[in-house]
Amino acid sequence: MTPEELVEAIRAALTAAIEAGDLTVEVPAEIRVERPKAKGHGDWTTNLAMQLAKPAGMKPRDVATAIAARLEQAEGVASVEVAGPGFLNITLEAASAGALARTIVEAGADYGRNDAMAGHVVNLEFISANPTGPLHIGHTRWAALGDSMRRLLAASGADVTAEYYINDAGAQMDNFGASVLARAKGEPTPEGGYPGAYVDDLAATALEQRPDLLELPADEALATARAIGYEAQLADIRSTLEDFGVTFDVWFSEKTLHDGGAVEQAIARLREQGHVDDRDGAVWLRTTDFGDDKDRVLVRADGVPTYFAADAAYYLSKKDRGFPEKIYLLGADHHGYVSRLKAIAACAGDDPAKNIEICIGQLVNLDGAKLSKRAGNIRAARPHLVDRLRRRALLAGPLPRGQPAQPRRRGVAQADQRQPGLLRAVRPRPHFQRRAPGRRGRRAPRGRLRPGPAHRPDRGDPARDPRRLPAGRGPCRRAA
Repeated sequence: MTPEELVEAIRAALTAAIEAGDLTVEVPAEIRVERPKAKGHGDWTTNLAMQLAKPAGMKPRDVATAIAARLEQAEGVASVEVAGPGFLNITLEAASAGALARTIVEAGADYGRNDAMAGHVVNLEFISANPTGPLHIGHTRWAALGDSMRRLLAASGADVTAEYYINDAGAQMDNFGASVLARAKGEPTPEGGYPGAYVDDLAATALEQRPDLLELPADEALATARAIGYEAQLADIRSTLEDFGVTFDVWFSEKTLHDGGAVEQAIARLREQGHVDDRDGAVWLRTTDFGDDKDRVLVRADGVPTYFAADAAYYLSKKDRGFPEKIYLLGADHHGYVSRLKAIAACAGDDPAKNIEICIGQLVNLDGAKLSKRAGNIRAARPHLVDRLRRRALLAGPLPRGQPAQPRRRGVAQADQRQPGLLRAVRPRPHFQRRAPGRRGRRAPRGRLRPGPAHRPDRGDPARDPRRLPAGRGPCRRAA
């Protein structure tokens, strides 16, 4: 019996109790079942009776009793216990659990797939890190979350496209190019530039591809350093994501919006719909008409389009490419984008409640500091680090109840010794025994501890023995 089938059985039992006159409530649209915290409390539990107690005008245990009497008659249910203030603890028949296991095995990779999202065409944008530096460990959070969302949507029947938005336009790219060129010249990082050590590698690549880089006119040298650095860095981002197991269907360049006139066209379309004003020499989008806290500038008084103008053009591009549903995964530093993006959707004639979804997540910090390429404190998500993170996620994740937190295979522990500190959370604790020095088999005097034989220094090579603790962490004698 699957959780969905159990929910339907509970719904049928509740409906039967209502029809018999034992309960006077409406059947809720959603009924939830969960795994109980204690193993002896059955296979599943639900607090449905406590939710219905107030509208039914009854005690929660009385509501639970009325449901339990009928739920026990359902096929596949062995017993139903009313526990605590009104929980229903449900135990399934062994044959029911076996049937579920057989269903999973027979379905194979198709188990869990459904058509709940059939007919939905979704554009899912995530990561979209600036190509001014390598992906860092903070980006791996969005990579894992976004790719998981993509897989879940696809498994539920949606036509989903994963998209990476490349922020390759604006002053940041000029600062990036200037940083690469400065390193190639052996000069310090310019103000507003990128001080990371990775820029040295990009500068070396630029000099390798263009040995005459430093002989070019200033403007041409800057453009060349920027172009070579950009291509090299974007290739590094793609490679890192491939190593992480994440692929994208579309890599969309912001620069193409500006070069192709899409920004100007977007402003004209929004103006035609009556949402654009000219004020104080600038061009404004009246986003306050749709819940934003203030109107947004599309074009500054100096004639330069804002980032918001590119955001508007990008949203319209997604709409024109046939994506009625758009999902954005943004960091907490983009929280202000929620209202303005929804306002763009409304100005474009879409329903902000249906056609756009913005998910906000917390940022990753290192020693309390926000990771930043400009600050030079990033930890790049290099292949060896990605592999270590993947192994740690597999080994240091939640363990079944009662299972000790220790490596399952000796090879894992040996790899841990070669990379100290990586899997420390899953190492077995030392096994202490009380022994008197030099006298086996006798209990040591109270207050004196010695390591047991499994952890004695004379038992194997410390660097290879997975039972040994790291240097400086081993047990020590404590005299009484």
